[in-house]
Amino acid sequence: MISSPTTRPDTPTKRELRGANELTLGALALVGFFALAVATDFNLLTAGTMDAFLRFLAVPIVIGLAQMAVLAVGQMNLSVGALTGFCAMASAGLMVDTGLPAPVAVLAALAIGTAAGLVNGLLVVGTRINGFIVTLATMTIFEGLRYGINGTGTYQDYSPALVRIGHASVLGIPLVFLVALAVAGGVAVFFRRSVPGRHMLASGGNPFAAHLSGISNNRSIVLGHALSGLLAGVAAVMIVADLGSVNASVGDDLLLPSFAAPIIGGVALTGGVISVWGTVLASFLVRLVEVTQAQFNINRRFIDLVIGAVVLGAVLLGRARHKISGGDQ
Repeated sequence: MISSPTTRPDTPTKRELRGANELTLGALALVGFFALAVATDFNLLTAGTMDAFLRFLAVPIVIGLAQMAVLAVGQMNLSVGALTGFCAMASAGLMVDTGLPAPVAVLAALAIGTAAGLVNGLLVVGTRINGFIVTLATMTIFEGLRYGINGTGTYQDYSPALVRIGHASVLGIPLVFLVALAVAGGVAVFFRRSVPGRHMLASGGNPFAAHLSGISNNRSIVLGHALSGLLAGVAAVMIVADLGSVNASVGDDLLLPSFAAPIIGGVALTGGVISVWGTVLASFLVRLVEVTQAQFNINRRFIDLVIGAVVLGAVLLGRARHKISGGDQ
């Protein structure tokens, strides 16, 4: 877990709580995985099932990181799912409708995501309107743009080479999952080692102290949204490569997972504290719940209720931990 450099030095209690959070998530992930494996007569451990499990885990990890990027500066991005879908449709459309090669379409998806995130950030800073409201508005805009690209039609057969990459494995591990872990590692290094990353955490943790230290809070907010958009573009490329076909509904189911992973993972809603690997582990747990739902034919609405309750519990637990550790994020 990485916290704002402007906060006072950690107390032993806070360090213990932070370490315990990721340790607890790791233990829950192991126990849950083993329990599900036993419940499925170890069918979960077969090569095909594990391949599907990890393949469909990649996008939730990156989407969780996209939401975490804005939570780091005390913002929210309600448009992350719609933006991911828009980038996916735009990328596929460029390959099918205009015949552009896959590398150009991939770069276009990343550029569109980053530009859209940049617009979100500039709107928040320029209007002084809460990011929740701004991204709620841009979410509807991106949904309209996503639908406008190809209506209700489906893009498919766009790039056999890109789809092969999306289905490729390295030592039995899906390549898209390895890419998601690499992205997580890059995000962790960015926030821990880079000056802009540390400035973002400082702005999120204590904007007033950050301003006194010469840090531009506006720049941090814009950067946070731009990074979120870039990661949404990465998730879009993964979807296009992995699924082999996309339509205007892509991204509709990503909003709840985007919040569930970082919040359960220990990211502070008020900003200044993130947990990259906590977010990854929480994505794993949410994926376990989804596989359980599919395996035992549990009503999907009930699963959403459970995930929502866990998110609420994580928020309340975070507030309690905040008080126990002395009130500093």
